[in-house]
Amino acid sequence: MSRVVRAVQRPRQTLGRIRRQLTRHQRTTFLLASGVSTAGSFAGLTAKGWLLMEGAGNPLLLALHFAFLTLPTLAVSGPAGVLTDRIGSERVLIRAQWALFAAAVLGTVAIPLSSGSLQDALLLLSTLGIGVASAYELTARNKYVALLVEEPQQLGPYLASFSVIFNVGKLVGPPIGGLLLAATGPTLALGLDAASYLLPITTLLWLMAPNRQRERRSALGAASSLISAWRGCGSQLRHVLVFTGLACLVGFFHPGLAPLMALKLLGPSPLALGLFTSLIAAGSISGGVLLQRRAVILGSRPGLLLGASTLITGLAQLGLALQGPQWWELAMAFLIGGGTACLLAGTNLIIQVHAPQVLRGRMAGLGQIAFLGGGGLSGLMAAGLSLSLPQGIWGCFALLGSLGAVLGCWELARHRGTRLGEARLD
Repeated sequence: MSRVVRAVQRPRQTLGRIRRQLTRHQRTTFLLASGVSTAGSFAGLTAKGWLLMEGAGNPLLLALHFAFLTLPTLAVSGPAGVLTDRIGSERVLIRAQWALFAAAVLGTVAIPLSSGSLQDALLLLSTLGIGVASAYELTARNKYVALLVEEPQQLGPYLASFSVIFNVGKLVGPPIGGLLLAATGPTLALGLDAASYLLPITTLLWLMAPNRQRERRSALGAASSLISAWRGCGSQLRHVLVFTGLACLVGFFHPGLAPLMALKLLGPSPLALGLFTSLIAAGSISGGVLLQRRAVILGSRPGLLLGASTLITGLAQLGLALQGPQWWELAMAFLIGGGTACLLAGTNLIIQVHAPQVLRGRMAGLGQIAFLGGGGLSGLMAAGLSLSLPQGIWGCFALLGSLGAVLGCWELARHRGTRLGEARLD
C-alpha cells in the first residue's frame, strides 16, 4: 500500500516543485505567458483577416477588422483605468483575460458553425470583443506589474520588457498564423489564438504571488475619475501625455498606411508588405531592448527620451522622402520602428514609474488615449496628405517628417535637462 501511495504522491510532489519554481521566478513566468498569448493573438488576427478577404473580397471588411480591434481601445481606455484603480488591477486583469478567451472562442466556432455573411459578422464580433477586452487587459497589467517587483528600480526595466515581448509576438505571430492557415485550415489557427489565452489565465490564478497590500485603490466619487487623475498626476506628467499625443499625431501613421508604404517603397508583391512590417517590428524590438537596458536613466529624463525618439522618427520619415535606394528605405523603416517603440514604451514607463500608485490605472488609460488618439488622427491626416499633395506619399513623408523633427528638437531644447524623482512603488 505504501508503494501505491508513494506512486500517487510522486507526480503531485513534482508538480508542486515546478509550481514553486515558477512562482519564485514569477516575473519571468508572467512575461513569457504574455508573450505566448501575444503571438497567438497575432496568429488569430492574421487568420481572420485572410478569411474576411477571401470570403467576400471586400477591402471594407479588412478596414472594419482593423477598426474593431483598435477603436474600442480609444473609447474604453478611460473607463478601464477608472475601474482598475477602483476595484484593483488583479481582478480586472483576470476578468479581461477570460473576456479575451471568450472572444477568441467565438471566432473559432464561427468557422464550423456558419458561412458567408454570418461568418463574417461573427469574425468581426470576435475582433471587437478582443479590442474591448485588450484595453482592459493592458490597462490593468500596467498597474499589476508593480505588485511583482521588490525594488522601485526594477519597475522600469520590467515594464519596458513587455514592449519587447509584444513586438516579438507581433513579428512571429503572423507567420505562425499563415503557416497554420495553409497547412491545417483556419480552425486550428483560430483555436491556437483561443488556447493561448489560457496560459496567462493559469499563470495569474496559480503561479503569481503579487504583493496585494502594496496596491492603492481609489475611493468612489469624483476623486476616482479620469479628470482627477489628470489633475493629480502633476504638470510634468501632463506634459509627457500632451507631447506624446502631438508626437503620435505627426509620426505614428505607419500602422494604418503600412500596405501603401510597402507598395510605394518595395513594390506590389505580398512579400513586400511582410518584409516592410518585419523591419518595422525588428526596429521596435531593438528600440525596446535599448529602453529596457537603460530604463532607470531614460525613465527619469522624459525630455531627452521622448524628444530623441520623436526626432529619430521624423528624420527617418524625411529619409524616406528622399526616395533613395532600397537599402536606404529599409533602413529608414527600421528607424521608424525603433523611434516609435521608444516613444510609446517610454511614455508608458514614465507615467507608470513616476505616478502615484493610486493613479496608475487611469494614467495607463490616459496614455492609451494619447497613443491611439494621436495615432488614429495621424493615419487619417497622412492618407489625406498622400491624396492631396502633388508628390503623393513622398510629400506626406517630407511634411510630417519635418514637423516631427521640429517637435523633437523643440522638446530637446526646452526639456532635455528635466529630471524626475526616483521611481516609486507606493
